[in-house]
Amino acid sequence: KALNEVMKANKKIVLVTQKNAEIDDPNEKDLYSYGCESKILQLLKLPDGTVKVLVEGVSRAKVIKLYNNKDFLSASISEFKEESKGKDGDNLSGMLRAVKTQFVQYAKLNKKITSEILQIIDEIDDPSKISDTICSNLDLKMSSKQELLEINSVFSRLERILRFIEEEQGVLQAEKRIRNRVKRQMEKTQRDYYLNEQMKAIQKELGDSEDGKSEIDELQDLIKKSKLPK
Repeated sequence: KALNEVMKANKKIVLVTQKNAEIDDPNEKDLYSYGCESKILQLLKLPDGTVKVLVEGVSRAKVIKLYNNKDFLSASISEFKEESKGKDGDNLSGMLRAVKTQFVQYAKLNKKITSEILQIIDEIDDPSKISDTICSNLDLKMSSKQELLEINSVFSRLERILRFIEEEQGVLQAEKRIRNRVKRQMEKTQRDYYLNEQMKAIQKELGDSEDGKSEIDELQDLIKKSKLPK
């Protein structure tokens, strides 16, 4: 209903995340106060009654007050001004370079990061856009992404992203070591099985019987049974 209303006007909507996705009818305390002012690019009503919508994020927004209308929630918002420069002594370009370099290393471990994504990030000059683009491609919990959304200092946001990347790298490297160890164990088991089978085949070729006894063992058994004198 909110979508239908804004389609008649300026096609602008504020998107905020629920703190608990399982709540069907959230109120103010169930929603984060920082979100994204967005523009509706396309709205499609499907035969089953659901709505598919394509939106473009325009800017960060802080919800000042929520109004519970009869059919939907509306909000008054304030402009979220980003601090593009770091504090005195902060090296924004150095931090940006460190984040980009670390993200490339992260992409080598995470196969979901395509070369196209790396190329897009490499071509972006705006530190704020780079931070948001990298954030959207990190495998983070919603609460962590919300934390990044609320940081207005670009330098601080890049600094936090760098820590997230390093933490994720540690997890992925541990997973890789475990996978390699399991693979080696499987390969050893397969190799041992193969060698045992080869050994059985060789013994058979050398005259071993089906029950594993060699020809000499069978002759010794026969000698014992015949009770020959010394």
